[in-house]
Amino acid sequence: MADAGDLDGEEGLLSIGELINDLREEFPDVSISKVRFLESQGLLAPARSEGGYRMFDESDVGRLRFILRQQRDHFLPLKVIKSKLTLWERGEELDDSETPSRTGLIDHRSEPLTESEVVRRSGLTEAQLAALVTHGLIDAPIGSVYPAETLVVASEARRLFVQGLEPRHLRAVKHAAEREADVIAQLSAPLLRIKNPEGREQARNVVEATGESTLALHRALFAAELRRLLE
Repeated sequence: MADAGDLDGEEGLLSIGELINDLREEFPDVSISKVRFLESQGLLAPARSEGGYRMFDESDVGRLRFILRQQRDHFLPLKVIKSKLTLWERGEELDDSETPSRTGLIDHRSEPLTESEVVRRSGLTEAQLAALVTHGLIDAPIGSVYPAETLVVASEARRLFVQGLEPRHLRAVKHAAEREADVIAQLSAPLLRIKNPEGREQARNVVEATGESTLALHRALFAAELRRLLE
C-alpha cells in the first residue's frame, strides 16, 4: 500500500511524509523511495498503522539519521552500515575514521540515485555524466535511477577531469577492469554452471575471494608503475 505523505501521525509517531519533512534540512536528497529501499534491505523496520501506513518512532528517526550520515559522509555500502548499526544499537562508540578493508565487492548495494542526486553529490555536470555513460564508464540508468557504483565512479572521474583528463581517457581503466574480470570468469566458469544453491554459493565465494586478491595485486603493481614514473 502506498504511504500517504500527509497522513496525520499517531501520538509520538511520524508518517513517512512527516519523516521526510523532518529530515529535509540535513538531507535534502532524502525521499520516500529511498526510505522504502532501506526498509527493503532490512535496515529499517517501521511499525504500521491500522490502515497499513508506515509509522516511525524516535528510534526509527535516529536510526535513519545514522544510516544517511554514513552514506553521505563516508560513502559506505549498506553491508558495512548494517554492521555498524549493531554497534550503534548497543550504544557503543564508533570510529568513523575507520573503513573496513573488505566490504564485499559483489555484495555492494546502495540506494538508487537519480541523475540530479548523482550530479549534486559528485560535482559533475549533466554533460560530463552523460559522457561517462557514452564511454561505458557508467551503466545507463534503469528507469530514472543509476546503479550503486555510479556515485564512486562519478566522484573519482570528476577529480580526474580537474587534472585535465577526459572521459575517453578513462576507457583504458574500464578495459583493464573488464580484462581482470575475464580472468576470474575463466576460473569460476565450472562453478557458475552448477545450478544448485551450494554450487552458486561456492561460486560466489570464489569470485569474491579472487576479486579481492586481484584488486590487491592490481594496486601493488599499479603503485610500482607510478613509482617508476617518478624515478
